[in-house]
Amino acid sequence: MASIHLKPGTSWDEVKERIKERNVYLTDEDLRLEPGNEEAMLQRLADKMGRSVEEVRAFIESISHNKDAAS
Repeated sequence: MASIHLKPGTSWDEVKERIKERNVYLTDEDLRLEPGNEEAMLQRLADKMGRSVEEVRAFIESISHNKDAAS
């Protein structure tokens, strides 16, 4: 199981808010991250966003590394 790699110094709360700005249909429950259970959250997001787990992981990492743009 691979983990999500956030930019050092970037909190999950900050990343979560950026994700919600770009995907207004996602809820706090969708973005609930439990330590050691990242895959469950990634699968929830993949299902809801219509993307693969790897695409969601890359999207989250992109948001954490770049304040202004992510795809």
